[in-house]
Amino acid sequence: MTTVLISGASIAGPALAYWLHRYGFDVTVVEQAERIRPGGQAVDFKGPIQMRVLAEMGILDAVRAKDVRDEDAPIVNASGRRIGTAPGAFGAGEVNVPRGDLAQILHERTEHDVEYVFGDSITGIDDDGEGVDVTFRHGAPRRFDLVVGADGIHSNVRRLVFGPEEAYVTHLGHYYVLADIDTGPEDVVYSQPGMTVMLGGGKAPVFLVFASPLLPSARDDVDMQKRQAADALRDGAWRIPEIIGRFGEAHSFYMDSISRVTVDHYARGRTVLLGDAAWGNALGGYGTGLAMVGAYVLAGELHRAAGDPAAFATFERKFTDHASVSRKVNAGRLLAPLTRGGVLVRNLLFSALAVAKPLMRIVDQPASDLTLEHYGDPVPAR
Repeated sequence: MTTVLISGASIAGPALAYWLHRYGFDVTVVEQAERIRPGGQAVDFKGPIQMRVLAEMGILDAVRAKDVRDEDAPIVNASGRRIGTAPGAFGAGEVNVPRGDLAQILHERTEHDVEYVFGDSITGIDDDGEGVDVTFRHGAPRRFDLVVGADGIHSNVRRLVFGPEEAYVTHLGHYYVLADIDTGPEDVVYSQPGMTVMLGGGKAPVFLVFASPLLPSARDDVDMQKRQAADALRDGAWRIPEIIGRFGEAHSFYMDSISRVTVDHYARGRTVLLGDAAWGNALGGYGTGLAMVGAYVLAGELHRAAGDPAAFATFERKFTDHASVSRKVNAGRLLAPLTRGGVLVRNLLFSALAVAKPLMRIVDQPASDLTLEHYGDPVPAR
């Protein structure tokens, strides 16, 4: 039986684990967090490909049950006067579900069939051509046939096997913040050059986007993230000063750069990258769907190749074009334009799209440019 180690228990990792187990692989998932991470922004699924993958996994109804709708929201100026409309359908899909809820659904579908190791991370990967010897921060060393980095845009596996992050991750000039702060029931959007705040929408109670050069890494230091965000937003008008002052009461707070990942190949030897670790996500509404569909295709190709890592090249060849949408989108420029003129044009565009909702389908077209193959009948799921 082929043994596979997956790094990352958010979305791509458990989705791949689901399919690999059903094809008869022995799967272990290692996750540095102590448990499935709750919260996070709403993620979306769009188009027949993504919906088919959810249906074939047997989770479509469960995902629909967690659906959250984004309604059209007023765009206001610094005085709070309405000056436009932000379409709720922009960047949204047919189904929108909080990331933490989706992660929990995937974990529940796999926890009895897949070994999960929480509170640990990979420290070394040694590929001798016949297998991979892996060392961990806490656990004993183990050997696997294959390793998958499904651990996000700041992938630890990519760093260990491919090289330092700065060689593959490009900062696109903006950051985003998701903060769980109660600001009232109304959905509303405010923008000024270089910053935007959205309150009450489906992404998070407070969703901030701001322009900034690359900041010192603060991935594991939430207090530092809050200081960095507050400094970047210090010239904000409308309710931004109030929101900054309430960072301390946020039940959850997450900040990251809007960045793009560029790798020459998804795999090296017996290690392959999946999801944001491989193709990144510029906050354009495609990341989660690409991860789920990518997991389906990667697992199918490994099944077809009987676990031979040669399947990685086939997966890359079939999926690269479909994943390329992640390299064409930079939501930071749209959400937080750098000039007053840019904000005005964005507001006019949003207001027009709010009226002509059928045009929103144009945004979803890149999610439908792949033909899903049938990889054989997997063993029945529990």
